[in-house]
Amino acid sequence: MKQRTLLFVKPDGVRRGLIGEIIGRIERKGLRIVAMKMLRFTPELARKHYEEHVSKPFYPALEEFVLSGPVVAMVVEGDDVIELTRAMMGKTRHTEAAPGTIRGDFAFSTTENLIHGSDSPARAEIEIANFFTDAEIVG
Repeated sequence: MKQRTLLFVKPDGVRRGLIGEIIGRIERKGLRIVAMKMLRFTPELARKHYEEHVSKPFYPALEEFVLSGPVVAMVVEGDDVIELTRAMMGKTRHTEAAPGTIRGDFAFSTTENLIHGSDSPARAEIEIANFFTDAEIVG
């Protein structure tokens, strides 16, 4: 089933020069990037994006991390794209991410784990709207 998801290369991935590697994996898998931009999180966007985590003890460190540098946000489209991209990213915890996944190949921290991807169609819709207007999405 064709769907869309939000992905973004986190500040550590941008700092480490992994934008091209990550985008290349997405494109080589046959997925279509229909919107993309580099931006910086604001504290307001961080709280909106991570709303379910704001009250958790780890949130201040997470917010500090996402504010630490630019991210590359993109809307990606394809069949079963949410399940597929989450499999490509690998598990959140770097020590559990399988080799061959983005995190398994490049992450060395659970917080700084290179990439974010929406975890459900409902969440993808919300997250895409947080980062892109309809006019910014091509296709």
